[in-house]
Amino acid sequence: MSSLEIVSKDERKMSIKLKGIPLQYSNALRRLCLNGVPIFAIDTVDIIENTSVLPDEGLAHRLGLVPLRTDLTRFNEPSKCECQSEVGCSNCKVMLVLDSGDSDVSKTVFTDELTSEDDSVKSISDKIPIVQLAPGQKVKVECYARLGRGREHAKWNSSNIATLVETEKEDERILTVESTGALNPEEIILAGVEELGIRLGDFKNMIEQLKEE
Repeated sequence: MSSLEIVSKDERKMSIKLKGIPLQYSNALRRLCLNGVPIFAIDTVDIIENTSVLPDEGLAHRLGLVPLRTDLTRFNEPSKCECQSEVGCSNCKVMLVLDSGDSDVSKTVFTDELTSEDDSVKSISDKIPIVQLAPGQKVKVECYARLGRGREHAKWNSSNIATLVETEKEDERILTVESTGALNPEEIILAGVEELGIRLGDFKNMIEQLKEE
């Protein structure tokens, strides 16, 4: 008999015991929890002004790696959004703005200055450093975040780690998921289970079609 049992759980990490679940399915769930669950990340950056020593490409890269809180109930992946637009809409894209303003002293720009048009999609922390500015230097950018999956780019990985360890009992394993903060670990595992079910269903349908042919 197959079962899932919570072993430990906190805000960022969760371990569950998998019983009676074939290894290939358990490992597939692990991989989905790592890079198969969609989360938000900054994908496009329009540089309005950047007089820092960090090149535009470096600034855009750093912004792309800022973990963003994600609400999967409110937004669609671009490929699944009804708008079907390259530009996107409010259901699949969120704009964030970074404006350091003018300063006559050296300063570090942190994520508390990265403001979002939607409060549900914002940096997981206000204290992540983005760029160091000297007196008179300034950065002003408009960023656009969308849902994506880690298999496309690591910035969309929903987990820092996802491990599967055998226990002393036969056909029993411990799956541990550590979140980046975009989703809580329980959301990641539940979304992973749902995604695995969808993929298995699609594969079954493909086999049935081959049999009919």
